[in-house]
Amino acid sequence: MSRNRWDEKNQREENVRYTEEREEVDERSHTLVIEGRNAVLEAFRSGKPIDKVFVLDGCQDGPVRTIVREAKKHDTILNFVGKDRLNQISPTGKHQGVIAYAAAYEYAEIDDMFKLAETRGEDPFILLLDNIEDPHNLGAIIRTANLAGAHGVIIPKRRAVGLTATVAKTSAGALNYTPVAKVTNLAKTMDELKERGIWFVCADMDGESMYGMNLTGPIGLVIGNEGEGVGRLVKEKCDFIAGIPVKGEIDSLNASVAAGVLAYEIVRQRMM
Repeated sequence: MSRNRWDEKNQREENVRYTEEREEVDERSHTLVIEGRNAVLEAFRSGKPIDKVFVLDGCQDGPVRTIVREAKKHDTILNFVGKDRLNQISPTGKHQGVIAYAAAYEYAEIDDMFKLAETRGEDPFILLLDNIEDPHNLGAIIRTANLAGAHGVIIPKRRAVGLTATVAKTSAGALNYTPVAKVTNLAKTMDELKERGIWFVCADMDGESMYGMNLTGPIGLVIGNEGEGVGRLVKEKCDFIAGIPVKGEIDSLNASVAAGVLAYEIVRQRMM
């Protein structure tokens, strides 16, 4: 390997480490941190929603093996890290080789959304968020979903913010009424929802104008993340690509604003 390529590889790895560390520190300030083997194990046993578990690499004693087994059983993101990493993300330094990030609110099931739609006598209306990483955006979208009468919000487990305290606060109470489900694979979930009669429209500035689309019936509105938009695999699962007409000099909207504009076009068409 040439010197330049070696330097580039090291720089990429350093960038990844820096990004991960910043994300964990930022998330820690808005997420319930559970430290210690007994505390983490009891959190799993009590049914508390756990987003991530960090375990000291190489630790194989009984309690740690039990925690790893529980994490895998609950499909929780599991990270094996060094002692320095654990010390960095530990608020107290008394982690005993295990730290968990717990969600501020419990996650719902997708079936809860269909039951809510059935109770209201409405076609299902679900928002699917592709890797929304900003907790303020997620909270604002949940708030919009509630006001627009959506029956739930679906988020992916990886590369996306969970239900942190900041999300709850930004939602202005909507999180108490709007089911939010977390899934391992968003594209696979869309296939399963199609079998239940849902069709999908995603937001993309290059898509067909939303005002020329029929957005009625059982619908899933897909919103992409703040920088890259909707990912390729998820976009391929969508039946239509909806563009929001813009008149200014910049070419994109904030994710929560785009969600609001499209959600209320769906509301308008349902009221006609």
